[in-house]
Amino acid sequence: MNFYTQQHKHYCGIDLHARAMYVCILDQTGTKLVHKNLPTTPEAFLRIIAPYREDLVVGVECIFTWYWLADLCEREGIAFVLGHALYMKAIHGGKAKNDKIDAHKIAVLLRGGMLPQAYVYPAEMRATRDLLRRRGHLVRKRAELLAHIQNTNSQYNLPEIGKKLAYKANREGVEEHFPDPSVRKTIEVDVSLIDHYDKVLGEVELYITRSAKAHAVQTFSRLQSVPGIGQILALVILYEIQDIPRFPRVQDFVSYCRLVKCLTAQSTGQGVFYEIGTQTRQSQSADRTRSQARACRVLPAFAGTGV
Repeated sequence: MNFYTQQHKHYCGIDLHARAMYVCILDQTGTKLVHKNLPTTPEAFLRIIAPYREDLVVGVECIFTWYWLADLCEREGIAFVLGHALYMKAIHGGKAKNDKIDAHKIAVLLRGGMLPQAYVYPAEMRATRDLLRRRGHLVRKRAELLAHIQNTNSQYNLPEIGKKLAYKANREGVEEHFPDPSVRKTIEVDVSLIDHYDKVLGEVELYITRSAKAHAVQTFSRLQSVPGIGQILALVILYEIQDIPRFPRVQDFVSYCRLVKCLTAQSTGQGVFYEIGTQTRQSQSADRTRSQARACRVLPAFAGTGV
């Protein structure tokens, strides 16, 4: 967990939502200079911070609406800190919680050097990364359709289909395997949707591949040169990691992938402590599991290569 510890003259904490944001600005002594609810527009934000622009830092929790604010701060030359949502919850969780209180707490964490940081992903690659994650959603939906065909076959206790339906050629005439007309129609719908998903996925993968070659062609090529890493896995590693030097050690990268257990120390009352391993599934991203587990095994091979 990395904390933002730089000192500034003004600290701005924002509880950000889709249509409104609560803004709290503190000075170095912790005095509230601004504590107000605003619409989520660049004009409203710039207007409220105008008197305090000198040495100002802005902090916001990492939720889905932070993109525009990070980009605005970068354009305006304002320091921006993205707070790690899960770690912030552990630090400032309390009985009383609303937008006004949360904005103040974020500003207090900034001022006290206790705001856990998340990575501010660069704007130029951010949309492509989101498209790659959307591809994962489409792949899962396609897999559900394939599983439904097999489950329907088992439901009616029919002979095994005997083919791998992921391949288009093996899906030809598969609906004829089912004697009931309504069931046959259901399978026809599944097959039709799978064919459509194949078409859409092919277009998406081609677009992302072309984007990767524009963003980081050398890194993309080097990743594919590693045995076991194909085109899709290389894309996932490239866009989820983005900048490998941000991990000083292999251990930091493995922790980022949530592949290590946390240790909790507990006292028994007699001065004896036990360390208990716990899984950190709550903070695990679905886009970093199997792919980055494989990536962490090949990471040492790229030490010092700039990949």
